[in-house]
Amino acid sequence: MLKAVRPVDKPIIWFQGEVKSPPFSPNARRKAGFLLRLLQRGNVLSMPDSRPMPSVGARCHELRINDPSTRVTWRIMYRIDHDAIVIAEVFAKQSRATPKNVIDVVRKRLERYDRLTA
Repeated sequence: MLKAVRPVDKPIIWFQGEVKSPPFSPNARRKAGFLLRLLQRGNVLSMPDSRPMPSVGARCHELRINDPSTRVTWRIMYRIDHDAIVIAEVFAKQSRATPKNVIDVVRKRLERYDRLTA
């Protein structure tokens, strides 16, 4: 009897940030974990859970986790590499647009990650 071979999940590289309670509520932490697990398994996420961030760079996205119990909307900035999911920033979003300083910091972190792993 043949068994289907499950492809290996991509590792998550936490270059910056973390998801823990607090400050995340337990429900928001579980939602973040669920979405990250889907990414590891190769699923492509779309709105309202994730959106592409071409202003940051190629293959960059942000996870969107609403946390009603704390009235915070969390963002997890990540990039999908061929061999890993790279987390570049976790932050509470307080305005409609992603702050320019966050975008700049994420770009620099990803450039540094690329230099370290080249």
